[in-house]
Amino acid sequence: MNPDPQANKNIIILGGGTAGWIAANAMIDSWAEKGFDITLIESPQIGTVGVGEGSTPRLKLFFDAIGVQESEWMPECNATYKSGISFANWSTRPGFERYFHPFFSQIDKHTATAFYFNTYARRQGVDVHAHPNRFFLSARLADNRQGPKPNENFPFVVEYGYHFDAHLVGKFLQEKAKARGVKHVQARVVEVNQTPAGDIASLLTDGGETIAGDFFVDCSGFRGTLIQQTLQVPFRSFAENLFNDSAVVLPTDQEANIGSQTVSTAMKYGWAWEIPLTHRIGNGYVYSSAYCSSDEAEAELRTALGLLDSDAEARHLKMKVGRVENHWHKNCLAVGLSQGFIEPLEATALNLVCNTVYDFIETVEAEGFTGEGREGFNDRANLGFEQVRDYIVAHYIMNSRDDTEYWRQNGGNKNVSDRLQQILQIWKSGKSLSQEIERLQIPTSYTATSWCCLLAGYGFYPDIRPMPADNPAASKIDMIEIDEFIRRCSMNFRSQNEQLRF
Repeated sequence: MNPDPQANKNIIILGGGTAGWIAANAMIDSWAEKGFDITLIESPQIGTVGVGEGSTPRLKLFFDAIGVQESEWMPECNATYKSGISFANWSTRPGFERYFHPFFSQIDKHTATAFYFNTYARRQGVDVHAHPNRFFLSARLADNRQGPKPNENFPFVVEYGYHFDAHLVGKFLQEKAKARGVKHVQARVVEVNQTPAGDIASLLTDGGETIAGDFFVDCSGFRGTLIQQTLQVPFRSFAENLFNDSAVVLPTDQEANIGSQTVSTAMKYGWAWEIPLTHRIGNGYVYSSAYCSSDEAEAELRTALGLLDSDAEARHLKMKVGRVENHWHKNCLAVGLSQGFIEPLEATALNLVCNTVYDFIETVEAEGFTGEGREGFNDRANLGFEQVRDYIVAHYIMNSRDDTEYWRQNGGNKNVSDRLQQILQIWKSGKSLSQEIERLQIPTSYTATSWCCLLAGYGFYPDIRPMPADNPAASKIDMIEIDEFIRRCSMNFRSQNEQLRF
């Protein structure tokens, strides 16, 4: 530890939930041998936002890092495997009403080149198949309700995420952290005490206990008790380009054959998710309260699910979309909803949590708690949020719906970043997205393949026009050969149901 290995070793985490317990496990795993004491305080009276959730492959890296096997945590959390996300009804262009955003595998290298070529040709006006779904293995697995873990004789890495019950993941990680030495205090914090310099000194609980610390981690959710309320770090809203601020949640029964994809379906004033867990399907409708009421949103969701006359209870949530200006300020780090939130369209919440926590740990390992690495850390955290925001915003401004004012306003929204404008312009120009992103050094947390799947999936192409036979773009990719290749690859995967039998 540099510079002083004994400084700031008493860390207090305020708030549990998935974010708080991820932070606790990562920190105790990294710093227990250095003599750090880690305490997590959470109030049993304050609930968490968590509903049935999905993740990116980043969550698997976290569990691998702390040494937890899937057979240990997945059954405890009603978790299932996730191959990617299917988007329905976001585009009205014929043949592009639905597309799949895949998680990638090594085997995709054999077919992705053909996808890039066809998207290039189609942007020149050539009549070729340029929809992403037929080019990626995980799309086939999702269609077949197969899990993404290959049989042992299939020697290729396949990336995947998870679906899970967020409350149960929090409880599981709580027990793991406590077993590793994290102290757990169940109490409500009623006062935050500061030093004359403005740092946080201690927290006073409703039981009259004063808990002092050297460094504090704010996982208090949208309240931002430490980072926003106490330290007054400004919050930057993303409302000008992400309109949604509310959600209604309503679970339904699971089917006999469990799916392996999240489904995002565009609705009148937002979109609905469908997340398959082992014991139920998590459903929710993310919408803008500026365009419809909570009752209208609930009725629309119930109608879509065939539950209009059902007495099943719905949960209503409010969202605070944006980020704080500084995620690490004085002796406090914000993690999870306290640092910011971008609607769950691409399941990026826990990805941002893990990135924040591990970047912080690496920064402290290199620079200590003195603040030497704080500015660079904050810059990286802010960039990470903005890169995710750009990709989410692209879903909205690319939509071709005009059935409600909500979609018309989204499609005509000009409040987009220069970075996103550059990427869209590259696509429109017909140039190679990957080469131009690299050449122009456009920072993006999403790969060129992800951008191609999004733009191609929406059918964002010019009209087909005659093309001279000697034009290289007119060459034809054998789609039957690609279909057969992916079909045979998919034979190395079992059903989701079978893969969940640990």
